[in-house]
Amino acid sequence: MSVWFVTGASRGLGAEITREALDRGHRVIATARDASAVLRAYPNAPDGLLAVDADVTEPEQLTAAVEAGLARFGRIDIVANNAGHGLVGAIEETSDQAARALFDVNVFGVLNTLRATLPTLRAQRCGHVLNIGSVGGFATAPAVGLYGASKFALEGISEALHGELAPLGVRVTIVEPGGLRTDFLNGSSIRVEPAAIEDYAAGAGPVRAALAHNDGRQPGDPVKAARAVVDLTEVAEPPLRLQLGADAVERVEAKLDLVRRELDQWRHVALSTVI
Repeated sequence: MSVWFVTGASRGLGAEITREALDRGHRVIATARDASAVLRAYPNAPDGLLAVDADVTEPEQLTAAVEAGLARFGRIDIVANNAGHGLVGAIEETSDQAARALFDVNVFGVLNTLRATLPTLRAQRCGHVLNIGSVGGFATAPAVGLYGASKFALEGISEALHGELAPLGVRVTIVEPGGLRTDFLNGSSIRVEPAAIEDYAAGAGPVRAALAHNDGRQPGDPVKAARAVVDLTEVAEPPLRLQLGADAVERVEAKLDLVRRELDQWRHVALSTVI
């Protein structure tokens, strides 16, 4: 059985991953800003669960969580970087404060978690890093560009990390979910910037409206998504990327088609710069 280290484990996909891993007999170091929220879901306190307070923007809390996990279970096999939140707003409408707060969690929070956990995985010469991204980190849209940018950053980190850790026996996968029926689109997980610039009503407005309408109506089942994530850690050769949901597959295919068409159309210009 494996030992999991899960951030953002108190709700949403993180909570479902924690539950699925425990149900399969794995042990889980479940971190959240308020670990009591994790414990409330498990009144019988299973032996395989260690809930720890850890805000991913506070490196010393993550270090303490890793130390507590190692003291309890002796190792860490799988790191699931799940903690994060959303942000809605046209690029120009989004405040510097909101953008920086987003990146502090979605990007620098992942880096903090990696710095805390990777020494253990490297020493073991085995393990698996799961970076929970989004299809929006592969193909973003108006009104969610900065959220997409934070997940694009996670894609870049994951690609490089894959190459850096592969010789050490540590695998890396970025998970790209589409819409899941979690609380992600309500106020507990997403910040909405005011629609302050009328010029962006046509470009960003429809996406704003769709996100507000789709809260609780997302097509993806988080329980099935968690099952797929845990399955991923049990195969011999996991992929670098895994999309979850038909909407995610559709958006990725559409972008790949667009990139291919533009590459073919403008290939002569691209190659004209060769000496």
